[in-house]
Amino acid sequence: MDLILDFSLTSLFLISVQFRFATWKEVLMMVVGSVCSLVHGAASPLMLLVYGMMTNTFVGYELEVQELANPNKTCINNTITWLDGTVVERPDNSTTYCGVDIEAEMTKFAIYYIGIGAGVLILSYFQIALWVSAAARQIQRIRKMYFRKIMCMEIGWFDCNSVGELNTRISDDINKINNAIADQVSIFIERISTFIFGFMVGFIGGWKLTLVVIAVSPLIGLAAGLMAMAVARLTGHELTAYAKAGSVADEVLSSMRTVAAFGGEHKETERYDRNLVEAQAWGIKKGAVIGVFQGYLWCIIFLCYALAFWYGSKLVIETKELTPGGLVQVFFGVLMGAVNLGQASPCLEAFASGRAAAKSIFDTIDREPEIDCFSEEGHVLDKVKGDIEFHSVHFNYPSRPEVKILDDLNVVVKAGETTAFVGPSGSGKSTTIQLIQRFYDPKEGMVTVDGHDIRSLNIQWLRSLIGIVEQEPVLFATTIAENIRYGRAGVTMEEVIEAAKQANAYNFIMDLPQKFDTLVGEGGGQMSGGQKQRIAIARALVRNPRILLLDMATSALDNESEAVVQEALDKARQGRTTISIAHRLSTVHNADVIVGFEHGRTVERGTHRQLLDRKGVHFTLVTLQNQGKDTDILEVIGNLYESPKCSVFKLKHLSYRRSLRQRSHSQMSNNIPDAISGKFKIHSDHLETEEFDRKDEEVIEPAPVARILKYNCPEWPYMLLGSLGAAINGSVNPIYALLFSEILGTFSIQDLDEQRRQINGICILFVSIGVLSFFSQFLQGYSFAKSGELLTRRLRKVGFQAMLKQEIGWFDNPINSPGALTTRLATDASMVQGATGSQIGMIVNSLTNIGASFIIAYYFSWKLSLVVTCFLPLIGLSGVFQAKMLTGFANEDKNALEAAGQVSSEALSNIRTIAGLAKEKHFVSQYEEKLQAPYKRAKQKAHVYGICFAFAQCVIFMAFAASFRYGGYLVSNEGLPYMMVFRVISALVTSATALGRASSFTPDYAKAKIAAAQLFKLLDRVPKISLSKTEGHSWDDFKGRIEFKGCRFTYPSRPDIQVLRGLEVSVHPGQTLAFVGSSGCGKSTSVQLLERFYDPDEGQVLIDGHPSASISVPFLRSHIGIVSQEPVLFDCSIAENIQYGDNSRTVSMEEIIEAAKKAYLHDFVMTLPDKYETQVGAQGSQLSRGQKQRIAIARAIVRNPKILLLDEATSALDTESEKVVQAALDEARQGRTCIVIAHRLSTIQTADIIAVMSQGVVIEKGTHEELMARKAAYYKLVTTGAPIS
Repeated sequence: MDLILDFSLTSLFLISVQFRFATWKEVLMMVVGSVCSLVHGAASPLMLLVYGMMTNTFVGYELEVQELANPNKTCINNTITWLDGTVVERPDNSTTYCGVDIEAEMTKFAIYYIGIGAGVLILSYFQIALWVSAAARQIQRIRKMYFRKIMCMEIGWFDCNSVGELNTRISDDINKINNAIADQVSIFIERISTFIFGFMVGFIGGWKLTLVVIAVSPLIGLAAGLMAMAVARLTGHELTAYAKAGSVADEVLSSMRTVAAFGGEHKETERYDRNLVEAQAWGIKKGAVIGVFQGYLWCIIFLCYALAFWYGSKLVIETKELTPGGLVQVFFGVLMGAVNLGQASPCLEAFASGRAAAKSIFDTIDREPEIDCFSEEGHVLDKVKGDIEFHSVHFNYPSRPEVKILDDLNVVVKAGETTAFVGPSGSGKSTTIQLIQRFYDPKEGMVTVDGHDIRSLNIQWLRSLIGIVEQEPVLFATTIAENIRYGRAGVTMEEVIEAAKQANAYNFIMDLPQKFDTLVGEGGGQMSGGQKQRIAIARALVRNPRILLLDMATSALDNESEAVVQEALDKARQGRTTISIAHRLSTVHNADVIVGFEHGRTVERGTHRQLLDRKGVHFTLVTLQNQGKDTDILEVIGNLYESPKCSVFKLKHLSYRRSLRQRSHSQMSNNIPDAISGKFKIHSDHLETEEFDRKDEEVIEPAPVARILKYNCPEWPYMLLGSLGAAINGSVNPIYALLFSEILGTFSIQDLDEQRRQINGICILFVSIGVLSFFSQFLQGYSFAKSGELLTRRLRKVGFQAMLKQEIGWFDNPINSPGALTTRLATDASMVQGATGSQIGMIVNSLTNIGASFIIAYYFSWKLSLVVTCFLPLIGLSGVFQAKMLTGFANEDKNALEAAGQVSSEALSNIRTIAGLAKEKHFVSQYEEKLQAPYKRAKQKAHVYGICFAFAQCVIFMAFAASFRYGGYLVSNEGLPYMMVFRVISALVTSATALGRASSFTPDYAKAKIAAAQLFKLLDRVPKISLSKTEGHSWDDFKGRIEFKGCRFTYPSRPDIQVLRGLEVSVHPGQTLAFVGSSGCGKSTSVQLLERFYDPDEGQVLIDGHPSASISVPFLRSHIGIVSQEPVLFDCSIAENIQYGDNSRTVSMEEIIEAAKKAYLHDFVMTLPDKYETQVGAQGSQLSRGQKQRIAIARAIVRNPKILLLDEATSALDTESEKVVQAALDEARQGRTCIVIAHRLSTIQTADIIAVMSQGVVIEKGTHEELMARKAAYYKLVTTGAPIS
């Protein structure tokens, strides 16, 4: 007893950890709910007292009937006497009581039952409603605290925690905590209370028997405790294993275009699947462990029965210490206690997995961020000049402690001056900018502003002084005006417009149909690079910052936008401390001071002229940039001073390098890079229709179970074995009802020896049932866990496969953002398990239980069975009702939380930008706002759930009242033996509880069907562009001749903007075609049509004379290699990234090295400690832009394609790397058809055909010389950089 109590107390103590965030009001709700649960728990033992009295009444009546069967006996003064008036004495000299009015007695008992039932109705409603709503309030608070805490973590923490994993935590793990602190606790308390009161009833009825039974109970408690511990550990392992697979899925879905271009779908599915194997193994172990313990519990319970009945009947017959009713009361009291203790164990399982989940959540909540951006501490200076100084700073990124980035850096940046940082890729320039923003703290040394160490300044205030424009601006999925407003709180519309004008963004914004209210799409995907950049500049200017940081702010732009933006930046720099990082001279030469970086330290400092004389780093860069020009270097330099404007285009040098470890999902930005031509319309009605589509889509019919089972087909042997086990388990209860009533029957046998023999026989049967049920429980648990885990893994895999099969346009739809898709994979597949596996076990178990019970009951007394059966639908109905309510909610909850999930996903993916803008609080409040709706629903749910639960709990008391009352009538009027009354009622009532048990699983079942329907909807969707190898034709000598014939095209996500308006251009095998033109004129779109990411709306793309729509997609893509300006790398080694170039075979190490040499990558790789096995980090974040770019080129070369697409392939590089890479590309172009897109004209002068595009059509084409001679658009572009109209 102590052991069990002690066990339940420790478990309650462990749960209490999860209630850290409860307010007094919630504590009160939980306390009242617990009191209700306690009292509710006492109801069943109370019923036993009535039951015991009733049994005595029946046995007494039966003995009276047997005695009075002798015509010589009669009943006088409630004692049986002979007809001559002498009292009849039994062998032990006692007299026999008579004159029982069985019907009146039964009416009395029925009233007791109804009273208890009414009490239960009220208590159980409050118990559930209070607990569930208290839990909803706490979970709401935990969600808010967790998200808020994540948002104030320092950036280094994000480097070490993947965004995918954090998203999974926010959705799944918090739900696990919810399961552990809601209704489960109240049910747990109720069960423990029944356990305690049951034992009390036992002790009151007969202490000897109770002690005997209790002696065996610790065995039960022990099993439950061990099980809870094991399950918690296994669940923890399962979670971590799945988080890995989740981050793979997130990474792949975020870089869908790259996967598609290189045909990596199959490879990625395999990689995902490999990560699922581990999670599956843990799941199966968990199932087996639960099976063993469940079997053990049942076995012990049946052995207890045998012992108790054997010893109890001794007490009744030999020592007369107990009445038959007392035996029933004691035995059932203790049994009820033990069973409830057993049933409390599933709750412990929920608590355990809740604790495992809570640990990781609370650890994060308790972690003190090293740099807390919400902190109010730190000085605020009255006046800021803007002097910045680095004092011997040493630094390395927390995610790569072994690589030193800054090595004893000393730099002074004077207030009001423009300082330019130049130097090769990876020399630490961007890192300095991150240190000024205090994304990281230096390991040694310090950074000061106006002589104050920035660590001593208030962080929000410090960041509010700084405006930053990166080369890859991140925009948020809202309107243009809102994006600019993110710059500073409380900005008026006038200021927004002013900032837009200063950033030269005003004109293009006013050309849009909705002007400032135009939505920019996820990650700004609806805007071209130049447009995004200008919006970002406006956002920085609206802050009116003292310090302006420009991290290659203009590198992403084409000639016209660049001149315009550069001018805007020159204006913006006036009177501010500005740090500009650039690889391009035009942006650097008019800086006040130029600082040269190398290997994380400064090597030179001075003006442009001084540094040229020093012939150091800067000189090398300048020289490299000017090679190949006819003019003498010095002449160029002279020109620079005379007319900065013209030389801008001679030295035009687009270069980008993404700030080194930037983890933003910038992939979005190349989804639709230039898709917006100057003219641009979005009708409001289109946006509304999209909203409608979403609404329509969410009404999903639950999937048919047959189809779910079809996916479980391969596991049929397991399911068969499991069902066999379940069937045996199901028939245990009815057999028990039979044996139980037999025992009661033996008490009215007059012959003692016969009585003894029957009792021993029954006890032996109990023992054998116990042994059998150990094996059948294990069989059921293990088999279904195995089949369920295999199914989950298979569904996740086919679901992921189906996602990868969709055409690219599908991913443009915001509903299918990577965040939403990974959440779907994580939750839907594991929910489907609820419809098969253990669910089938439950169903088989319940069916055999109900079937056997009905056969037994109707065989022995059909009249009484009919009365009891009338109540079964109510008992069943209450279960169904409960399920229906919960599924209704399940659907809504999921959508509501998905909205919050999108906010959290966007916030975590772009954490750097948000930190730079100090907008964390804004996102926190947006997230909290999105949580309101699901929270309201959860509170409503509490009441509905409470009402259904209460109804289900009290029906059984009413059923007892009616059936025993009618049983009494049948016994007295139709001579039905009383043991049959017990047999029928206990058989049917156990079957009803089985029904209830099956229906308690219905919420899972219903959720499972909805989840399955969503999955099947995805599996059934026929992609518009099929990836199957069999569809479409292929041919042997693929030449690579390309023609665009009258192509018109609009992006499916923006149906009213036509990007291509009749594109006509062709290129012969081996030729190079270059597209030039302003941002948004459709250059990149044409490349996407060639890759068949999309098909043209009208016209066709011909390859070797075959229309692209009829060619097999894998075949076509296998002949195309692509290098884009934003290469996407995967989180694996360099070698694996290069191998990715050809996924149709295994690429050997020799080929990898060969390709790396061609891409001028080999030497760099050999300097790394792990050589080709070096991990590149998420999205290649551990490498500089130039290094990533060269890996991407090697990847394209390994493919050995006939067609090479270069989408601004060198724009991301600094001068040294660019020369090298350009050479690599020139070599790669040999003998291949090549399409080059470039903003920079120097790279394309050698092209065979140059096509100038404007607004989706080619306006002129020819060689460089022809076009220059024609003196039209191209000439104008080269000489002046004027816009092409």
